[in-house]
Amino acid sequence: MSDGERTVRRPGPRLSRTGRLLLVAALCVLVILAVLIVPRLLGGGPERAERLTVPEGQRASQVYAAADKALHLASGSTAKAATSARLALPDEAKGNPEGYLFPATYPIDSDTTPKSLIAYMVDTANRRLADDGIASYRTVVIASIVQAEADRPGDMGKVARVIDNRLAKNMPLQMDSTINYALGRSTLNTSHSDTKTNSPYNTYKHQGLPPTPINNPGADALKAAGAPPKGDWLYFVTVNPGDTRFTADYQEHLKNVREFNEAQEAAG
Repeated sequence: MSDGERTVRRPGPRLSRTGRLLLVAALCVLVILAVLIVPRLLGGGPERAERLTVPEGQRASQVYAAADKALHLASGSTAKAATSARLALPDEAKGNPEGYLFPATYPIDSDTTPKSLIAYMVDTANRRLADDGIASYRTVVIASIVQAEADRPGDMGKVARVIDNRLAKNMPLQMDSTINYALGRSTLNTSHSDTKTNSPYNTYKHQGLPPTPINNPGADALKAAGAPPKGDWLYFVTVNPGDTRFTADYQEHLKNVREFNEAQEAAG
């Protein structure tokens, strides 16, 4: 090439506007895949749920199972953590948080552990109990029975009054819900053999309250147990949904029970 000549560079092929958009889209997909896949390759595991909701009346075993699922942990992890966690529980609870895993929705983030989650629930329960002026473990135990037995919130006060009245008269509570807890089930049908179950939660066989709450009661049940209405009721049975009958007369109660049994047979 002689002096005075200059090199002319021909422009290379250019991407069309559509091609550029496709390239940008492909790069975005690669970034997204990197965000999702790289943490797993590094041991980050699947993404956690952002919250956990504890419904009213769930038992501790059910809360633990839901926490394991939300935190992507092996089954039994939260239950094991709860036994070694330092929880702000009354002495009567003996470290068992049943009744104090307050029904609410709890946030979950990358720092949440089974122990921190359970402690948060217990702290929430203590705050709510303090706000409502409830300081007695006995009241929480009664509230848990009320939560399990009442057909609707409007009946909770009367159920609590029945419990108080029966305790005052040294009558066994005879609550099916406590037997269900002992047997790890939920049913409306309690057989005669069930009432012979050898468990401190069998309130047909043992007088007084069960040794612990039988679930985690909500605010309505706690308020009902803390301040039940006046009344002489000693018996109740929910004949049909929305139709719970309270009475102090045993013969009237037997009549109501017969109607309940007939309704159950009709329902199959």
